[in-house]
Amino acid sequence: MILAIVAVIVGLAVLVWSADKFVDGAVGVAEFCGMSTLLIGMVIVGFGTSAPELTVSAISAAQGNPELALGNAYGSNIANIALILGATALISPILMQRSVLRGDLPILLAVSVLSIILVWDGNVARWNGILLLAVFAAAMAYSIHRELKKAKLEKSESLSGYADSAEAKKVSLGKSVFWLVLGLVLLVVSSRALVWGAVEIARTLGVSDLLIGLTIVAVGTSLPELASSIAAARRGENDLALGNIIGSNLFNTLAVVGLAATISPMQEIEEAVTYRDMPLMIALTVALIVLGYRRKGDGRLNRIAGAILLAVYFGYLGLLIAQAT
Repeated sequence: MILAIVAVIVGLAVLVWSADKFVDGAVGVAEFCGMSTLLIGMVIVGFGTSAPELTVSAISAAQGNPELALGNAYGSNIANIALILGATALISPILMQRSVLRGDLPILLAVSVLSIILVWDGNVARWNGILLLAVFAAAMAYSIHRELKKAKLEKSESLSGYADSAEAKKVSLGKSVFWLVLGLVLLVVSSRALVWGAVEIARTLGVSDLLIGLTIVAVGTSLPELASSIAAARRGENDLALGNIIGSNLFNTLAVVGLAATISPMQEIEEAVTYRDMPLMIALTVALIVLGYRRKGDGRLNRIAGAILLAVYFGYLGLLIAQAT
C-alpha cells in the first residue's frame, strides 16, 4: 500500500514535469514551422497535455483495466472545462473567438454526443474504438486544414505572440526536439507507475477503478492543462488556453477512449458513466458555449462564469465522494 502511494505521488510529479517539457518542445517545433496560435493550442499543446491520458489509458487497457481508461478520459474532460477553464477565467477572463463558438465547440459537443451513444448499452466494442479513432482523424484533419487556410490569409499577424528572429528559431529548434523526445519517454515511464499505483490503491480500499480514474488519475493528468492554460491566459494568449482545452477534450473523447477500446473492448461498464459522468461532460460543453456566447463579436468567459464552473466541479467531486462512501 505504501509503495503504491509513493508510485502515485512520484508518477504524478514526473508526469506533470515531463508533460510540461514535452509541451515546451512541441510548441517550439510548431513555432519554427509557422503554425497559428489556435492550431498550436489544439494540436500541439492539446495533444501534448493529453499525452498522459493517452499513455495511462493505453497501459491500463493493456493490463485489463479498461474502466480506469474510461474514467480517466471522461474525468479529465470534466476537469478540463469545470476546473481548468473555471480557474483560468477566474484569474483572467478568456476571450472566445466567434469561429470557436460556432465551429470548434459544436464539433466537440457532437463527438461527445456520439461517445455517449456508443457507450449507452454499457459496452464499448473494438469496432466502436476504431470508429472513434476514425472520427478523431477526420476532425483533426478538418481543424488543421481550416486553421492553415486561415493562417495564409493572416500572414502579417504574429503566430505565437513573440517576434523571434529566424536565427533564434533555428537555435531553439534543437532544444525543442530534445525536450519533445525526453518528455515523451518520461511520460510513458511515469504513466506506467501511476497506473500501477492507482490500481493497487483501488483494490486495497475496495474502490472501483472507475472512481479512481475519475478523481485521482483524472485530476493528476489534467495538471499540465491547468498550468499551461493559466500561463497562456495571463500572457494574453487566449487562443492557446482555449485551444488547449478543446484539443485535449477531443483527444480524450475520441483518441484515448478509442485506443483503449481497440486494445481491450470494454464490457459491463458501470451505469454511473452513462447517467452521471457523460451527461455532465456534455452539459459542461453546452454551458461553455452558452456562458461564452455574445450576440455580436467574439465571446467572453468572465470571472462569474469561471466561478460557476468551479462550483460545478467541486459539487461533482462531493457527489463522487458521497457515492463512494
